[in-house]
Amino acid sequence: MAATLLLAAALAALACGPSGAGAPAVAVEFWAMGAEAEAARALVPAFEARHPGIRVRVQQVPWSAAHEKLLTAFVGESLPDAFQLGNTWIAELVALGALEPLDARIAAEPIARDDFFPGVLDAAMLGGETFALPWYADTRLLFYRRDLFAAAGVREAPRTWPAWREALRRVQARGGPDVHALLLPLTEWEPLVALAFQRGAALLRDGDRYGDFASPAFTGAFDAYLSFFRDGLAPAAGAAQLANLHQDFAAGWFAAFVSGPWQLGELRRRLPADFESRWATAPLPAGGDDPAEAPGLSIAGGASLALVRGSPRAEEAWRWLAFLAEPAQQIAFHRLSGDLPARRSAWQDESLRADPKAAPFLAQLQRVRAAPKIPEWERIASRIARHVEAAVRGEESPAAALAALDRETDILLEKRRWLLARRER
Repeated sequence: MAATLLLAAALAALACGPSGAGAPAVAVEFWAMGAEAEAARALVPAFEARHPGIRVRVQQVPWSAAHEKLLTAFVGESLPDAFQLGNTWIAELVALGALEPLDARIAAEPIARDDFFPGVLDAAMLGGETFALPWYADTRLLFYRRDLFAAAGVREAPRTWPAWREALRRVQARGGPDVHALLLPLTEWEPLVALAFQRGAALLRDGDRYGDFASPAFTGAFDAYLSFFRDGLAPAAGAAQLANLHQDFAAGWFAAFVSGPWQLGELRRRLPADFESRWATAPLPAGGDDPAEAPGLSIAGGASLALVRGSPRAEEAWRWLAFLAEPAQQIAFHRLSGDLPARRSAWQDESLRADPKAAPFLAQLQRVRAAPKIPEWERIASRIARHVEAAVRGEESPAAALAALDRETDILLEKRRWLLARRER
């Protein structure tokens, strides 16, 4: 009889589930990309100390395989509870129905929406709903050799493109025949799109149904971009002729290049400490002639944190995402990874305030715009890079390149037009 009562008591205890005393912790599965997974792992002990009933398992996914892995996992119904994703992937995963809307959860938390950089938060929104929490911010600006510019009589970074072009000409004039003032990698679409944003180009038209690359605004930006190559200020070979970007930058083979915040750490790791004073960063200049309009628009990049729709551990996974989005954790993540915080209040930390090379990123992040938020954008962006390279190398005329880009974009958006037409009917 006593044994029967003990067995009944044990079964009752098991029936209490996770909320019962001594219940096992809930295990949240979280996928993060590349080295950022290691940084996220380092934050887990502090989270678990605050939430003793939750355990977080961080799986590292290579960036090169992350997009395909997420899509494959969605099809196979094996997504984790939460994951990191590139901001340009959000629209695609929303279209699949893979992401949980977060507005109600954000409203219930002490998360100030206006503490995020507006352009970065906008990249995580679709149709007025928020589908991800910005984790870290990314954008593009100018890295330049301040010593080479000073030697050419340019003491401060110019604030307009016409002034930058004149400064580049001066630097170019002092270099040898194999030296160029500016490096623009031909495999990257972001610098051209930033120039187009500065001129008011929309990239797509009619509700993102068609390409708009032959528009006057984009055509003007394309011509301005190509002129760096026509005038010999940028090498037509792009990055292909470089043995090592950082070493060649130090050697003076080019005096400036457009890139993102990861280069802060790379330049400091790869170049001698005494080289630190010889380079600097600057926001993108204004598109017009008025310095007061600086900085000019750049791209809103970075990565966000998403909650998988239908996760049985959604509440516990949300606690982890909200923790990572806290300013204090964004500062800790920055110190571990070098990635820049997406929360403006986190920039009050001394590690960022005392870094003169980080300050231009703070200024630039106030002036960023998201790429078109459609599932097809990644494929369209690859076409932009392809036709840019063809035009730079003289394989296509600028007009032919933009006409081809519009045609290919219209083909990629054919299914989108069909779906939107059905929805409207």
